[in-house]
Amino acid sequence: MSFQAYLDNIEDRTGLTPREFIDLAKERGFDDASVKAGVIVEWLKHDYGLGRGHAMALVHVIKKGPELDSKHVGSSGTHRDESNMLWLDGKNNRP
Repeated sequence: MSFQAYLDNIEDRTGLTPREFIDLAKERGFDDASVKAGVIVEWLKHDYGLGRGHAMALVHVIKKGPELDSKHVGSSGTHRDESNMLWLDGKNNRP
């Protein structure tokens, strides 16, 4: 499953866009570089019922933003994506 597919699936399950999760994480101080991924994963599991894979996709955008490493773009790997930029503003708003 691509990173974008993870984010789209999270939106389907929770009704929240990745951008909204980023805002919620900022409110909690989770965007600070010193916050460990496990803390964010536990929050997402407890409050939204997300599993580790989905939570880690959100950890990526919370801590690193929408840009993906080029190794995931156009590859044949499991986490391949069409673009190196993830869409964070809701799948129904994608241009």
